[in-house]
Amino acid sequence: MIAMQEELNQFERSEVWELVPRPQNQSAIGTRWVFRNKMDENGTIIRNKARLVAQGFNQEKGIDYEETFAPVARLEAIRMLLAFACFKDFVLYQMDVIGSIFS
Repeated sequence: MIAMQEELNQFERSEVWELVPRPQNQSAIGTRWVFRNKMDENGTIIRNKARLVAQGFNQEKGIDYEETFAPVARLEAIRMLLAFACFKDFVLYQMDVIGSIFS
């Protein structure tokens, strides 16, 4: 499927993961593909999206991971934040974080 290949290509371009041998004393965390159709305002499918996600129910904090993060912000969440900040006269600052949790 094209959407799956695009997701894998994005991983490679972003350099967000590296294939390494599994340690002897650790179990592997499974993955699952999540599919979604992007639609326009008329409800017509304009793009198929695929995400490769970890099956988090197999993970244990401190063993399989130390922290969690969201790689992207949803546009709806950004709009809501901006609207609320305008309503309350808040000052917002933008910050770029450069780096990787894998380095």
